[in-house]
This record gives sequence, C-alpha cells and structure tokens, in this order.
Amino acid sequence: MVQSGKIGSLMYIRAAYGHGGRPGYDQEWRADADLAGGGELLDQGVHIVDLCRWFLGDFVQVIGMLGTWFWQMAPLEDNGFALLRAAGGQVATLHTSWTQWKNLFRMEIFGKDGYLLIEGLGGSYGTETLTIGIRRLESGPPIVESLEFPGPDISWRAEWEEFKAAIQEGRQPSGNGHDGYQAARTIDAIYESARTGKVVDISLAVADK
Repeated sequence: MVQSGKIGSLMYIRAAYGHGGRPGYDQEWRADADLAGGGELLDQGVHIVDLCRWFLGDFVQVIGMLGTWFWQMAPLEDNGFALLRAAGGQVATLHTSWTQWKNLFRMEIFGKDGYLLIEGLGGSYGTETLTIGIRRLESGPPIVESLEFPGPDISWRAEWEEFKAAIQEGRQPSGNGHDGYQAARTIDAIYESARTGKVVDISLAVADK
C-alpha cells in the first residue's frame, strides 16, 4: 500500500513494542549484560528499527533515552525511547518496553494522504489487524477500513522460503546482511546518544569506530 502511493508520500512513523516479562525475568539471560549485549532497546527495539528503516530508508541522526525503572537489571534498560531522522527528513519515534504490562505491538505509518495502523502479532499480542485511514480532501474524520488476519503465523516459513530461494537463484534475500548491519549500527547510535545526552550522527556511530 505504501509503494502503491495509497497513503501518499511518507512523513513519519510512531511505533511501540513491549511486554511485561514474568516473575524472575531479571534473573534470566536477558538481564546479563555480558550475554545479552543490551537491554530492551536491543531485544525488541532492533525489530522496530528494522521495520522503520524498511519504510523510511537509512537513518542519519538519532536521539535516545533509556530507563531502568522496574526490573533489577542495571546497567541494562527495561525501557528505551528514540527519535530517528531518515535521510529524506522523515522521523520515526519508538518506545520499547519490558513494563508494558499488557503485551503490545503497534505501528502507525503516516503519509500525506492517509495512514496505516498495524496492531497485534497474534498470540498474547492479539489478533493482527491493519487499519487503513484515507484523508478526506475536505478534512474531518478519514475514511477508515479495518482488516484482521486471525490465521496462523506463517512468517517464519516465508522467511526461510525466501532465504532458500535467494541461495538457489544466486541473489540477496529481501532482508539481507546489510539490513541487519544498518539496524545494529542504528541501535548502537541510540545507546551512544543515551550515554552522552547528545544527538548522534549515524555516520559517527559506535559500530563504525
């Protein structure tokens, strides 16, 4: 829908992703900095960064703030917040949380002509839904359509099929190593921003030093 221009050229994305952990969560491997390498920003945040980059392209600047407010896992964070500016000027804002007491996945993609709202991941995150809002030229409430995807999650199978096909056809898969690298260096830059309290230029990200 984005590629077809249904919601017009993109302006910004808002995303939130989180869960509430479980008893003893701060005693598991995710709370061990040597094993995990990062807290909730890295754990679930990297997926949001990857999705936002899929729609907006590479990021050039980031601002990040982290908090360790509930789980006893310092120096790792149980909440991560970030603003990401893409090369085209668009902005993505994200919040990833281990204190989201009711599991949540929510992603809003806003274009000049409308928006897409994606909610749920199936299972404890709720039925996957897509809401399409088309802006009326005369303003007022948009024209809204909602779709549900209650079936089984076939994404893992689809990913492996794409990976296998890429090998057989001698090409890069739709999500390749470069995509993973760009997501990781963006996460590193958010951590750097949170540590220094400054805006970080991705070209100066920790991963490149």
